[in-house]
Amino acid sequence: MRPCIVDAHYDLLYDVFRLRRKGERKVVERFYLGDLRTAGVNVLICSLFVPNEYVPEMALRVALDQIGMLHCEIEESPNLFALCRNAAEVRRTVDAGRTALLLSFEGADPLGSDLVLLRPFYELGVRFLGLTWSRRNQAADGCRFQPVAEGTAGGLTPFGAALIEEAERLGMIVDVSHLNDAGFFDVVGFAKRPFIASHSNARALCDAARNLTDAQIRALASRGGVMGLNNMLNFVYPKSEEPSRPDSPPSVRIPEGAPAWEGLLEHARHVIDLVGEDHVGFGFDLCEFQKPEEERNLSVFRTYRDTVPFLKAVRSAFSRDVAEKIIQGNWMRIIETLR
Repeated sequence: MRPCIVDAHYDLLYDVFRLRRKGERKVVERFYLGDLRTAGVNVLICSLFVPNEYVPEMALRVALDQIGMLHCEIEESPNLFALCRNAAEVRRTVDAGRTALLLSFEGADPLGSDLVLLRPFYELGVRFLGLTWSRRNQAADGCRFQPVAEGTAGGLTPFGAALIEEAERLGMIVDVSHLNDAGFFDVVGFAKRPFIASHSNARALCDAARNLTDAQIRALASRGGVMGLNNMLNFVYPKSEEPSRPDSPPSVRIPEGAPAWEGLLEHARHVIDLVGEDHVGFGFDLCEFQKPEEERNLSVFRTYRDTVPFLKAVRSAFSRDVAEKIIQGNWMRIIETLR
């Protein structure tokens, strides 16, 4: 297989959904593919994300629309990218010079409480199951970005436990990013196969609920899992009352004179020091094209083009073997387990 760069979490499909509903066509080709190729990113796990306004009644329809629109995009831009379901399809796609796209739930909301619906989504190509986004659903409680008025948070529901069992039977990978702590450790108890945290950093370096504690990182690693480095600044750097420089948001503290991506290297080093080099990769959570300017300032990278110096830094900061595991090898090991 040709060299590749894997990003385990990209909100591409919701942008496709929004733009196509406005009449745009060839969205991936026109707005995204150039930057992806500049960075060399050619394997993407694309989330099926459903915003609050569509939950619960429209969640199923919006998720299916995103998959349907992806097929329209593939037809409109032949031989540029492909929907892949397993490692063999990823290898063929990359070797042909195309971009490989895999599908993931970012929250099981489209399923409601109907376990039978998981199989049709599997047949449509969904291979990763993020149990929650940052809200409560029928499977589990998510970890909120900030406190909200709600009842006591809990872990997995009986439906969530059954969902893990069925997902693993089908050969899907469970994703714990966005789960709360109780739900995370419920997954540890219920899951039999490796599970992942597609876009979560280390809580020891940045105390955000979306990040993993050292105990969680050890548990994930003990099951053969991988976590993806998330580029959102609030998950990279600790909070601060005042910005450290004029171009940084007031909510985080970036070391003076350091590039913003240096913090991501520190998270990678922390994970490697804790559990070794086999359990960290990229999960950039890069959904920047449609964000307003003020939201773009909350992330390390605005586009994939901006990741180029960071990718060079990864190759400089680690040995060749370790860098290649971070860039592609660890995620490809997970993809190899898909059926």
